[in-house]
Amino acid sequence: MTYTPFYILGETRPARWLITCDHATNTVPPQVNGGDLGLMREDMERHIAYDVGAYDVAQHLAVALDAPVIASNFSRLVIDPNRGEDDPTLLMKLYDGSIIPANRHADAAEIERRLNLCYRPYHDELARMAALPHAVILSVHSYTRQLRGRAPRPWEVGVLYADDDRLARPLIDLLTSEGLSVGDNEPYSGHLPGDSIDKHAIGPGRPNVLIELRNDLIADHSGQREWAERLAPILQRALEESGL
Repeated sequence: MTYTPFYILGETRPARWLITCDHATNTVPPQVNGGDLGLMREDMERHIAYDVGAYDVAQHLAVALDAPVIASNFSRLVIDPNRGEDDPTLLMKLYDGSIIPANRHADAAEIERRLNLCYRPYHDELARMAALPHAVILSVHSYTRQLRGRAPRPWEVGVLYADDDRLARPLIDLLTSEGLSVGDNEPYSGHLPGDSIDKHAIGPGRPNVLIELRNDLIADHSGQREWAERLAPILQRALEESGL
């Protein structure tokens, strides 16, 4: 079977939303170290390899919002699509206490090979889809409740943004009014130079917001569906209130 570095679902759906999922899978392409990064299976199932539950939430949201979705099909440990090509964390050799054996000796030539195999095809397709008139980018991610040796993160959902908070601000207000614990640019800042939002939304001036869901809340199918069904009408109302 031919390896494909991205998935596109519902491309002809009419909504303004374009839903993206940068860290959708823990796939290691067969062209990368024979499809094995040398990690234990339990590490490949952790947040270090992908955003647990995020792709399923993105798919349910896409149906509820009648919107297309594009998702990566390679682990962030193969190469991170949510980093700029010159970012030092583009290819991680150590992540949350785990050494990634197949990355330990990766040189510039290997990084370039993975960029061409995975990263650039994904971003080329994302750019093509984002170029649709009036596109609003919704990036779906998840985060772990607690990094090793760090304090627990209290939020249920985070809303991340850069300077343009026209969509993020009403979304935060609406989520908070629902009684949710909402991180305002938490659990981390919503902008890295060269990341996906920077590349496809901030640079071209497209409306955007990034949602981070705590992954223990979306670890199973029922949680994924429930959160998507809960978020969809709030997102739609936030877009309407933003006037974008």
